[in-house]
Amino acid sequence: MRLEVNMKQYLALSIAALAAAGCTDTRPVEMSAEAQSRLAAELGDRVAGQPQSCVQMRDLGGNRSFGEGVILFTGTTGGTVYVNRPPAGCPEMTMGDALRTRTTTTQLCRGDIVEVFDPVNGMTRGGCGLGDFTPYRRVR
Repeated sequence: MRLEVNMKQYLALSIAALAAAGCTDTRPVEMSAEAQSRLAAELGDRVAGQPQSCVQMRDLGGNRSFGEGVILFTGTTGGTVYVNRPPAGCPEMTMGDALRTRTTTTQLCRGDIVEVFDPVNGMTRGGCGLGDFTPYRRVR
């Protein structure tokens, strides 16, 4: 028996597999005590705002990770930072790693895929889908 799959069938099967994977129960990645401590120190006296599904790219500066459970995006104004907890976790960015985003809009949104890579050799270490962006602002 010979199995033949045309391109339409292959595409339909691929989409179905991705949809099924998106429906699995994904719990937030647990952070180590050390990562939690570093994040708390970074947030300092900031207060969490309402989670947002998207953030304008122009409002984002740098980024860094706290274990595999949190990516912190630095805001460009007012000391705001955005905490993103990818639902299935994300490879930790170690010294020298960077985050590559691929979006066709001016926003970075929940569900967008990002890659952790080494900009020196171009090697990708992995990727993940983003969660909501929770802004943390300084109390005045």
